[in-house]
Amino acid sequence: MTFAHDDTVAQTAVPALPGPSLAGVEDYIALLKPRVMSLVVFSALVGMVAAPSGLHPVLAAIALLCIAVGAGASGALNMWWDADIDAVMTRTANRPVPAGRMTPGEACAFGVVLSVGSVLMLGLASNWLAAGLLAFTIFFYVVIYTMWLKRWTPQNIVIGGLAGAMPPMVGWAAVSGEVSLHSALLVAIIFMWTPPHFWALALIKSDDYARAGVPMLPCVAGPDETRRQILLYALALAPLGVAPALVGLGGWLYLALSTVLGLGFVLRAVAVYRRREGEAARKAAGGLFGFSLVYLFAVLAAVLVEKLAGLPPLPSVLPGWM
Repeated sequence: MTFAHDDTVAQTAVPALPGPSLAGVEDYIALLKPRVMSLVVFSALVGMVAAPSGLHPVLAAIALLCIAVGAGASGALNMWWDADIDAVMTRTANRPVPAGRMTPGEACAFGVVLSVGSVLMLGLASNWLAAGLLAFTIFFYVVIYTMWLKRWTPQNIVIGGLAGAMPPMVGWAAVSGEVSLHSALLVAIIFMWTPPHFWALALIKSDDYARAGVPMLPCVAGPDETRRQILLYALALAPLGVAPALVGLGGWLYLALSTVLGLGFVLRAVAVYRRREGEAARKAAGGLFGFSLVYLFAVLAAVLVEKLAGLPPLPSVLPGWM
């Protein structure tokens, strides 16, 4: 199903700067999308700690910084490309480019320099497998998601979510020099988490997305189908979130926490599915969106705490799973 893009939106002019750049340090920081970067850094750190360590702590810290810079570079290039739709959405209109404090060219150059620099430094500080994965992540987010999927299909978040799910694998590869099925499982959890997380927000902000011509699922398939999809993904996420405890990655703490949180996620998705009118529907969607952040942070933190505390993982039900 296609979404009729509003040509007036596509041609929205980004305010031209009257002279020299008005951007301050805070604008360049905003380009990095600090809140998104914080999740990237945390999930990459979990991958690094969970992996068989083979990297000096100082080099590991440099590698983590490179991953953070790569995430920020993706954010800057996203804001450069999306300046036209950012200008008509209330939650993004004050970003540096649509607000006219920075030219699109400045944002683009900033993002390109950080992208190239972060990939090269990661390759030199750790290994070229991790650098290649970081380069793939940046490319996927900027080109595949931002430039193509976001404006073309309501499955933009589903497919594009791979970019946001990759940091644990990049972190794992940075310290171990390899990619394992354990790291792939962490990627799968974040990948499956992404659609219900963003669709809960999209239910609340559907007018914004419609005005900008972005084919988010509520705008294309309607809120009822979006609620159904949220519930289906929640039902798939709950057992997937428990899986690390079954393959030798998580222990008893992880098993207990992921089980309780997975059930909570499903219950909140059921509330979103059932409450379809007025403030109750908005409150249910907002509740799921907020809880989804808690869910992802908590399950990743459980892996981190168990590894740092030296707690043993549960025996794998799949011998040979690495």
